[in-house]
Amino acid sequence: MRSYTRLCVFLFGACTLAAQEIVVYGGTPGGIAAAIAAGRLEREVCLVEYHDHIGGMTASGLGKSDIENRAMIGGVFNEFVAEVYEYYVKTYGADHENVKLCHEGYYSEPKVAEMAFESMLAKLPKVTVLKGWRLQSATMESGAVTSINVLNRSTGESRQLQAKVFIDATYEGDLYAAAGAEFRLGRESRDEFGEPHAGVIYFDYQTHEFLPGTTGAADDRLPAYTYRLCLTTDSDNSRPMTEPPPDYDRNNYLGYFDDLKSGRLAAPKVVKPGRGYNQKHFGTLVRALSVTDLPNGKTDVNINPRPLGFPFAEENRGYIEGDDAVRQRISARHRNLALGLLWFLQNDPEVPDAHRALANELHLPKDEFTDNSNFPWQLYVREGRRLVGEYTLTQQDITGKGEEPIHHPDTIAVGEFPIDSFPTRKRQPGDTVVLEGYLGMLDYITRPYEIPYRIMVPKKIDALIVPVAASTTHVAFSSIRMEPTWMCLGQAAGVAAHLAIKHGTAPRTVPIEALQSILRDQMAVLNIPNPISK
Repeated sequence: MRSYTRLCVFLFGACTLAAQEIVVYGGTPGGIAAAIAAGRLEREVCLVEYHDHIGGMTASGLGKSDIENRAMIGGVFNEFVAEVYEYYVKTYGADHENVKLCHEGYYSEPKVAEMAFESMLAKLPKVTVLKGWRLQSATMESGAVTSINVLNRSTGESRQLQAKVFIDATYEGDLYAAAGAEFRLGRESRDEFGEPHAGVIYFDYQTHEFLPGTTGAADDRLPAYTYRLCLTTDSDNSRPMTEPPPDYDRNNYLGYFDDLKSGRLAAPKVVKPGRGYNQKHFGTLVRALSVTDLPNGKTDVNINPRPLGFPFAEENRGYIEGDDAVRQRISARHRNLALGLLWFLQNDPEVPDAHRALANELHLPKDEFTDNSNFPWQLYVREGRRLVGEYTLTQQDITGKGEEPIHHPDTIAVGEFPIDSFPTRKRQPGDTVVLEGYLGMLDYITRPYEIPYRIMVPKKIDALIVPVAASTTHVAFSSIRMEPTWMCLGQAAGVAAHLAIKHGTAPRTVPIEALQSILRDQMAVLNIPNPISK
């Protein structure tokens, strides 16, 4: 697919980006939205991404936008959706099945999502994109970030990027960690913020009851990571696996047989659209996957976190604070586990014939991730570091006071997705209902909630804004961690960076009314009806 990104050119050892005003580290959807917002305000922006592609999870397997209330998500995200929709209409015609399957642009093939992001950035001559660069260090002066050093992963070339404001849009929180900002890693206790669902927890997602083993104690565990697969049902576009992945061990998947026998792979009590429910898979081992149809015979495939045989929990230990080699090793382990699960479902002789036939309807697509053996390049880092900022978003901010949402005077976006977090531990002795740490609250009533600007501002570090790995508790992060929401926060970060430069002030003291005014002009959604002030 054609690349629309304007790349940085180095001449005689000097980068042409000498006069950058804003550096965004992390080409995630949140980082892209930040770059777009700032670029439209005529700021010189450099967007730096570790991978050779931009778009984060949205362009790497997460084909459907997880939104419960579309009216609460606006701004740059809606422009992205419109770009996707326009592509399908222009390419196939308004009445084509692919247009129907794109759900007005909210669902897309990974390559189409990447193309849409590239197209949006290409319209901004003051935004430059660097792909394949890894953060090495951050330089501080008087408590503010003044430059970062990045390494080209292909050539080994090192560069220093200076700017007036930096935006950390990584899933992991790498830039602010390098700058020395305070952060949280793991789960708070129930007592720390008074959150009912904090800490060590067994929560029955069907009855909404706490189960034995729940202590509410803090620990350093993180929700499981996986890859979000894009698989195809089109035989002409399929690349079937011909051998198991490296270190394949069928023992990793044998727990699914007990899930099948115990009825945990049966149909859900309530079937809701967009949740990855495929009726053909109910009561089969293929329910280990959550499969949603996308255009062109493709599917968005999540790994179902509800079976007790789910093998990915705990496999991410050491990833966040590991060096590049450690992260690549852990990513490879997750890749092999994901491909191993697919191989198991398609080939293991103990898997019933009918189940294997269903699994063999799904294969890697030849036309996706063509430079990565048709496999997604971005590991699904559901939660990494969480900033300690000027304000910490908690479960109470999401659920509100009684029936009413909470109002923040510095609101810059609205969240609307339920609290939803993958398990933190593999099956333990005595586990019969749910894995520890799974917060499956998708069936709760989802009420929109306001998100304050302060969660993006480090307590002590200046010249830095954090729209993705922001200041929340683990429970709150389990709701805010959606790409559409992160795009809204990224857009606000880009505007805030512009205002900080315009007024010659630190990001923490930008004029909030001006920030909110610009965001409203950019069609962002900031408020919800009848909030209670906090």
